[in-house]
Amino acid sequence: MLEIPVIRWGTPYESLEKAEVVHFESGEKLAEVHQANAGLVKMDMRKADQARAALKKIDIHDLVDMCGKAGDLYMSAELPLGNGTQTPEQFATIQSASTGLPENMCKANMDKLAFVMKNMKEILDALTRGLPLDILQRGYGMEDRGVMVSYQATSPVLGLVLPSNSPGVHTLWMPCIPMQIGLVLKPGSAEPWTPYRMAAAMVQAGIPKEAISLYPGPHEVGGAVTELCQRVMIFGGQATVDKYAGNPNVQVHGPGFSKILLGDDLVDRWEDYLDLMIDSVLINGGRSCVNASAIYASRHTEDIADALARRLAEVHPTTMTDPQAKLAAFTNPDVAEAMHNQIEEGLKEASVTEVTAKYRQAERLEKHERHAFLRPTVVHCSDPAATLANTEFMFPFVSVVQCPQAKMIKTIGPTLVCTALTSNESWITQLVDATNIDRLNVGNVKTCQLNWLQPHEGNIVDFLFRSRAFQNQPPLPV
Repeated sequence: MLEIPVIRWGTPYESLEKAEVVHFESGEKLAEVHQANAGLVKMDMRKADQARAALKKIDIHDLVDMCGKAGDLYMSAELPLGNGTQTPEQFATIQSASTGLPENMCKANMDKLAFVMKNMKEILDALTRGLPLDILQRGYGMEDRGVMVSYQATSPVLGLVLPSNSPGVHTLWMPCIPMQIGLVLKPGSAEPWTPYRMAAAMVQAGIPKEAISLYPGPHEVGGAVTELCQRVMIFGGQATVDKYAGNPNVQVHGPGFSKILLGDDLVDRWEDYLDLMIDSVLINGGRSCVNASAIYASRHTEDIADALARRLAEVHPTTMTDPQAKLAAFTNPDVAEAMHNQIEEGLKEASVTEVTAKYRQAERLEKHERHAFLRPTVVHCSDPAATLANTEFMFPFVSVVQCPQAKMIKTIGPTLVCTALTSNESWITQLVDATNIDRLNVGNVKTCQLNWLQPHEGNIVDFLFRSRAFQNQPPLPV
């Protein structure tokens, strides 16, 4: 049986408490994961400064090169995992088995993570806006324009409370190591695989093991990481977002409520953008915060909803090994049923109509003993205030909302990704100025089409470093 220990600053630790990770379909035990507790995290955080100290012994440019090597190892090597080893193929298989994500999506997410690691130099250059990396390493230095600047790390480590729903989110924390910031990872209960494999790849690439801790465990462990680390990245629902909204030490990644807006100048050509809309809703099984959950237009909304429904109704559950699989399973069937019931409740509002119901060959909810699927769902909302017009689910669900262009920006609310299909310069200016939009795509760009040279949701460099005044007289060596 595969046993996965707690990792305390690079040293495996076996706990008396263990949790099983099981196959979502059969219930077969896949691994036993040793469990940390809040006291253990509290004890170890006294040594957090040593994680950064270990990384600062290595030149930042060498760490960037090590990240590239780690990306190659992550994709191709047989790496240690607990009391055994794991090939890339075994990784994709076991990740699929515990999360309900089809193997083709697991492999696609591996590609994303490896790409970030292998292109770390370019990504850091973009995130730091061209700042010479030596300045981050030293803490001060001359910019190319001859100005003395100083950047101070706000924490020796970044704490992370990680989810189990989509491995793609792990790209967000990878720039920490080359910036000489240690990692304190609390893996998702069903998806310990990515953080453990990436940590193993980093260590084999030469990154000091003392810079990385992994604390699988119950909710109290996530609470301890959040409380004790000076900078924390956490993933959760809207309640989590609201809880930490006023805490500058916590960067919360919650629902995206990502949207597509069709401007009045292009809406009559909506059919030209149908593939873009389909992919924005469907890619990665609709599980990502960058999947479109709503599409806004001033007219043709019923036709748009109908065309989307026809196409998405063809998508159905299949096996996890199917290379064409497009739907992920819910490993807790009660969660899927609750979402299904929430949709049914929303459909009682007079302004809301489900369009997929007349095209799909089976019910939306396919419930099994240990898992469930939700088939893609398209609803039409004639009133932007409808509940389902402002709801996001972890499967391909989209509301097509009728709304005048002049009211869209104010109506859409908080939006992680907004793809605006328009050439109207005046409206583009308004969209650029809209503070409720995080990532803005203008033109033929899918909501899920990420540019790794752009920050995803908040710039991790700005989160982990602060710019401060620094005067150098008499001159120190630069």
